[in-house]
Amino acid sequence: MRAGTYHLPVQRGRHIPRRAIPTAPRPERVFLAGVHIKGQSSSTENDGLWSLEDALEELGQLARTAGAHVVGSMKQHLQRTTHTYLGKGKLEELRDLRNTYDTVVLDDELTPTQQRNLENALGDSVKVIDRSALILDIFARRAVTREGRLQVELAQHEYLLPRLAGQWSHLERLGGGIGTRGPGETQIETDRRLIRRRIQHLKRQLESVRKHRALYRGHRRDRLAPVVALVGYTNAGKSTLFNALTRSGVIADSKLFATLDPVTRRGHLPSGKGVLFTDTVGFINKLPPTLVAAFRATLEELHDATLLLHVVDVTHPKAAEQVQIVEQALIDLGLETKPVVLTLNKIDLLTTAEASHPKGVNPLASHGIADGILISAAKRIDLDGLLQRIDAMLEHTLPRPAPAYA
Repeated sequence: MRAGTYHLPVQRGRHIPRRAIPTAPRPERVFLAGVHIKGQSSSTENDGLWSLEDALEELGQLARTAGAHVVGSMKQHLQRTTHTYLGKGKLEELRDLRNTYDTVVLDDELTPTQQRNLENALGDSVKVIDRSALILDIFARRAVTREGRLQVELAQHEYLLPRLAGQWSHLERLGGGIGTRGPGETQIETDRRLIRRRIQHLKRQLESVRKHRALYRGHRRDRLAPVVALVGYTNAGKSTLFNALTRSGVIADSKLFATLDPVTRRGHLPSGKGVLFTDTVGFINKLPPTLVAAFRATLEELHDATLLLHVVDVTHPKAAEQVQIVEQALIDLGLETKPVVLTLNKIDLLTTAEASHPKGVNPLASHGIADGILISAAKRIDLDGLLQRIDAMLEHTLPRPAPAYA
């Protein structure tokens, strides 16, 4: 019997047709919307790297990862930012389609005012969330360890804090004039105080986690075990490669942010030396700043890594743009001086024309991306060559032991 269905029993002496009654909840219907402000420098359509269509396509992938059903999308180019995010015409179109969706997901992080105005315009029956809230929801689903849950909860509270006023809009009319002060303002301030207290508590717990990780990393340094951290755009195949290099069983799913908590396992290089591989969370376009701040303890794993393995899905139509987004994220984290091995993954999925390149020729070279090594983690194609490249780079990166004198 399939999950989510219930079959009626057959009574003795009487035949009743077997009829499946669905019991699984209906997927949430979401409508996507994105806006580009003309002349504004942003991660969307910045220098032609990421078009609004690309951003909405990725937003749809995020929504499906969260378990939603995408029913439609709209885009708009505006001269300036509006207090409702969308222009009047598009907002009217969205209002006319109100019966076809349950939730509206916007591609940018909304201001509290924009979110409140959109909710008022679309009605109480429609939920309005932005890209940051959607990513936070996916992270909350993916968090498994105590550390991951602490980091996600911290990011959620820091995201919620400036948006509390909208949660009590029904009490705003009690907030002004003699004899009317109290309920609304008091409740908001009480919630803010409780959230700030919870944020401080979470930060103290994460600081304890950070110190524990620092001690663990110091122990690894004392044993002179080099660390190779896998980084890259989400869904590039990092976990599959991690499993192939370490013979581990980390979950490797073809979904965005399948890996959230960092995992470290031992592997071996062709020279016979031991090495520690660390699988980390993937990057994405417009990654919410609250997440970057909350995942400080996790991202410190990258700072202490000896070498970064930048994994790229070479079959993705925006592979070159994804490389640049990850490289910019590494610069923002202060990791631009780390040695990097660019690893172009999933070559087994290339088309016949793309696969006709001579061995060792980088299909992204025309985009100015050089020195990449072609592999397939799933099919274990040229993993030996990748390990040899890692071995050679570590040989030049690690300090040589001092000579012993008699």
